[in-house]
Amino acid sequence: MKGLRHAGMATALVLGLCLGAQSQAQPAVPDYGPALTLDMARKAMSAADALARGNGWNVAIAILDSGGQMVMYQKFDNTHHASIAVAQGKARTALDMRRPTRVLEEAVASGGGALGLLSARELTLLQGGVPIVSGGKIVGSIGVSGVASANDEKVAFAGAEALK
Repeated sequence: MKGLRHAGMATALVLGLCLGAQSQAQPAVPDYGPALTLDMARKAMSAADALARGNGWNVAIAILDSGGQMVMYQKFDNTHHASIAVAQGKARTALDMRRPTRVLEEAVASGGGALGLLSARELTLLQGGVPIVSGGKIVGSIGVSGVASANDEKVAFAGAEALK
């Protein structure tokens, strides 16, 4: 675990340099804060669940605390089995990199130095993972997988926004 955190920090440094070169107007990245509570995770899960169900989207939803530990997980019936690991990977990547996974996916798609992210282990560079910010600090993350990545992200943001 400690090795993964160090690898994540090294990758974050590379990403920061790559993204910084692409745009000087990047918003400040929040610091890590205390771990979200189970009640907070339930609130986020409820909001994410409502959006997914309302749209008929069968998804897997993973919520991690700020230390990277799984707090809550849910898989809808008939969700692809592969979505389980992908949702967890998106949540972990959003947490480790302290930004939505869409930002990483777009950075890689634009080429340049960000292509180095493709060689980083343990990163899921697909839209659908977002940090959960409360009180200006990252308290956890949420990752969603099962439908189109843009819709995965909508579900993830619904969960994260429920705690603002």
